[in-house]
Amino acid sequence: MPTALWIAHVTVTDAEAYGRYAAGAGPAIAAHGGVFLARGGRYAQLEGNDRARNVVARFPSLEKAVECYNSPAYQAALAHARGAAIRDLVVVEEVE
Repeated sequence: MPTALWIAHVTVTDAEAYGRYAAGAGPAIAAHGGVFLARGGRYAQLEGNDRARNVVARFPSLEKAVECYNSPAYQAALAHARGAAIRDLVVVEEVE
């Protein structure tokens, strides 16, 4: 089964609230086998909408990533991001 990448592009509008999201999201992601590959580091915007925060996590499968997103722990963390950020999130399978 191919692994999957969780890719988020984020503009933070309330750093304090978004910090609470990040504090809860990290453990929820790890609990579902997610490992961060990039988390807000340097980037070069070449096309499309610029978002200053970019996050990539690898999961054992697309199903595990979606399971994480729908989990009570992640949804509790996500409640802090609502209204504190503009986000795009996609999960894609990696090529085997």
